[in-house]
Amino acid sequence: MADMIDFNSDAAKALERVYLTPDVVGQRARVLSELSLKRGDAVIDVGVGPGLLAHDMALTVGDAGNVAGIDVADAMLAMSDERCKDLPQCDFRKGDATALPFDDRMFDALVSTQVYEYVPDMDKAAAEAARVLKPGGRAVILDTAWDSLVINAGDRGLSQRVLEVWDEHLAHPNLPAQLTPILEGAGFTVVRIEMIPMFSPHYHTHSYAAGMLRMIMNFVSGRSGVSEAEAKTWYDDLIAGEGRGDFFFSLNRYMFLAVKK
Repeated sequence: MADMIDFNSDAAKALERVYLTPDVVGQRARVLSELSLKRGDAVIDVGVGPGLLAHDMALTVGDAGNVAGIDVADAMLAMSDERCKDLPQCDFRKGDATALPFDDRMFDALVSTQVYEYVPDMDKAAAEAARVLKPGGRAVILDTAWDSLVINAGDRGLSQRVLEVWDEHLAHPNLPAQLTPILEGAGFTVVRIEMIPMFSPHYHTHSYAAGMLRMIMNFVSGRSGVSEAEAKTWYDDLIAGEGRGDFFFSLNRYMFLAVKK
């Protein structure tokens, strides 16, 4: 992985706004349903982010349950702590997906959304996920296939350069295609894979598409030969597509349900 987004306070708040869009709210509901949590369950969120899913899980498992979360970003942990301050069943810690700070066979379920694509050593991360789960424990993992992104860019050459630079912040731009053998090698059985499209045929300011296009522009601006002016031109042209009637954004995410053998 050449570089990563620095999730300082401003970046964390920008990501939270994306996670609060109707697209991602719907996705979060599908992830929560797939987890099939019940009262008293212990669950770990690998990459807890701003704590939105952790909050929902805590309400589901109740006081008798336990919701643990790890993140590498202090700003994300601060947001999670604040969001879940009235839920004593929550325990958030700074940690890495390849070295989870929890005991063996501690959790009934594990969830990770939009995190593993940033982890260079996925074999180790999958082994850690299996280690902390009880036998028969379930893992719900959601990541993006960035190769599936379809946008209607006027300057396709510039758009290709922008998206190549965007890929620099990822360890695995196309992780879903590789994930099944990684999970099976760690001792999981992959039960189900479901595609979750993030599709916007029109531009709306409060949408996943709008938030991601801004994040891409901000990340690539002035990086690896893409000037700030070029990044802004790319972004402005896409947004102007709504006025022309040709705005288009489509990106596929994939949700895996796996069970520890």
